[in-house]
Amino acid sequence: MPQIRRILVTSALPYANGSLHLGHLVGYIQADTWVRFQRMQNHLCSYVCGSDSHGTPIMIQAEKMGITPEQLVEQVRQEHQADFAGFYIAFDNYYTTHSPENKALVESIFQRHKEQGNIVKRKIKQFFDPDKNMFLPDRFIKGECPRCKAADQYGDNCEVCGATYQPTELNNPYSTLSGAKPIEKESDHYFFKLQSYADLLQQWTHHGHLQEQVTNKLDEWFQAGLQEWDISRDAPYFGFAIPGEQNKYFYCWLDAPVGYIASFQNLCARRPDLTVTDYWMADSKTELYHFIGKDIIYFHALFWPAVLHGANYRMPTAIFANGFLTIDGQKMSKSRGTFIKARTYLNHLNPEHLRYYFATKLSSRIEDIDINFDDFAKRINADLVGKYVNIASRCASFLNKHFASQLSADCCEPTLYKQFTEAGNAIAEKFAALEFNQALRHIMALADRANQYIDEKKPWALIKNSEHKTEVQAICSMGINLFRLLTLYLKPILPHTAQQVEELLNIPSLTWADKDHPLVNHTIREFRPLMVRVMPEQIHAMKVAAQQDLTIAPTQPHTKECKMHPLKEQINIEDFAKVDLRIAKILHAEEVEGSDKLLRLEVDLGNEKRQIFAGIRASYQPQQLIGQLTVIVANLAPRKMRFGISEGMVVVAGDPEGKGLWLIQPETGAQPGMQVK
Repeated sequence: MPQIRRILVTSALPYANGSLHLGHLVGYIQADTWVRFQRMQNHLCSYVCGSDSHGTPIMIQAEKMGITPEQLVEQVRQEHQADFAGFYIAFDNYYTTHSPENKALVESIFQRHKEQGNIVKRKIKQFFDPDKNMFLPDRFIKGECPRCKAADQYGDNCEVCGATYQPTELNNPYSTLSGAKPIEKESDHYFFKLQSYADLLQQWTHHGHLQEQVTNKLDEWFQAGLQEWDISRDAPYFGFAIPGEQNKYFYCWLDAPVGYIASFQNLCARRPDLTVTDYWMADSKTELYHFIGKDIIYFHALFWPAVLHGANYRMPTAIFANGFLTIDGQKMSKSRGTFIKARTYLNHLNPEHLRYYFATKLSSRIEDIDINFDDFAKRINADLVGKYVNIASRCASFLNKHFASQLSADCCEPTLYKQFTEAGNAIAEKFAALEFNQALRHIMALADRANQYIDEKKPWALIKNSEHKTEVQAICSMGINLFRLLTLYLKPILPHTAQQVEELLNIPSLTWADKDHPLVNHTIREFRPLMVRVMPEQIHAMKVAAQQDLTIAPTQPHTKECKMHPLKEQINIEDFAKVDLRIAKILHAEEVEGSDKLLRLEVDLGNEKRQIFAGIRASYQPQQLIGQLTVIVANLAPRKMRFGISEGMVVVAGDPEGKGLWLIQPETGAQPGMQVK
């Protein structure tokens, strides 16, 4: 009997000040699929995560909302949990870094390293926002990268060339909170001596714990020389205070990965079969795997292993990094309606369709993956509906109608069945190695073979002759058994569908060992549709909703904040009352020849139609706008332009750097002609 492995899996902790979007879900779906596969192998596999709950962005956003940081964190944590559950991502524990367990662990780890001389304290020059009267964290400073000169890079690392640096090294820095040029002030800070672990880390990174691409990337950092890591922040800051200090806090990147241990410790309090000692101590014989995005490799593959080792904790068995997500070949874009929140997707499309589509593209390598929604619909409709579910609908209905839902007493095609079970060994190897795309190619080839078998046997023709009734039962029973094997192989990716199939087949929860035993002399339940086709109008509705999500002010913004336009001269209520704002429906949109900024819009105001020229060409494709509602100034005097007469003005929101203009769109239920008050 195979030995049972004891495995702990973590996923990167999502930051608790913004909604999840489809890009976030790539890594979580990858990890959840792998965890489900391990459990089907009868291994003891625990999966924990939680909210990354500290830092200046959360503090500032909570202040804007008039609530405490704790309230904001809990609000977002619950939203994230609901979204994860919607995609069948099943954590054993979803916790928060703002917890008593994490506080005690961080203080203990800090003290251990301090006693060993791994932490030093010294004065540094740090950027200070004179308008906000506060020291600026790295992520609230932008400027030109000191290495590649790329503009608008954050104060800790460059998203273009990957360089890491100190904020004071930026060229032409500015505060993202106020737009002010920061000044330098001195402050005492604690530093972790990462360079002390250079030899250990270089050896560890070359012993199979990382993907080859990661190892090669880390070699560049080793060659440049590892630097001390600033692990403290000045007040005001939302986080854990450093014991014995005044107005000093642990940097959230110190306590965030410790949150993995804290989440597991919180789980252990409810699970007597699990202990922190067994899974996290230096001599642990269990396995530990981190699933992360490629943008946080430095923290997880260098800083985190060193922190663990120096505090007498075990280092990870392996770290798996995934690439970024593009949609229709482009980075997620607000103007194109492709910046899609997890909840927006769930409101329109089947979550398992996304799990499957991601799996067709995921491998063990760090590769960006793309959702082309035309391809998405074709793939789902062809593979899952046309091939996989089609087998059950063809065979189960025959058994329900003609054979009292009873399967044959034996397997009529043992050779074919054996081919399917032996293929399961190769599929298992691909799942274990994170080669999901290859596993699915195997599975869909089997689905083709199962459909071919049914087509060759033609049970719909044989049933017309009563002499062939027993043969028809055997054929359909064989089809159900092949479908059962396909379900077993797809279960890590399609857990909800697999549960529906288990109910249909009247069987216990499928495990990998079940593949070797066909289902015979067994009664199934009445067939119910398992999956429906993806329709173009669903995708269109989702994209429209995605744009509406982003034109309505969100309750929690993402961490990257933009500079705001300065407020203009005040007006009184009488001035404002002169402006007649109306809801308009865009009937037609087209580019204006001779202008690189304008679109010509035909809009419906309920009782009349108008032509408006709007300078939004850089932000929208014309076809995206047709059918959308927006807000216009209806009583603006017509303006004669060389392209024609503009009979109003579209109300837009724009950033101070002129990078985009975005339509103001009303909530669902608004109608053309309604007055905006």
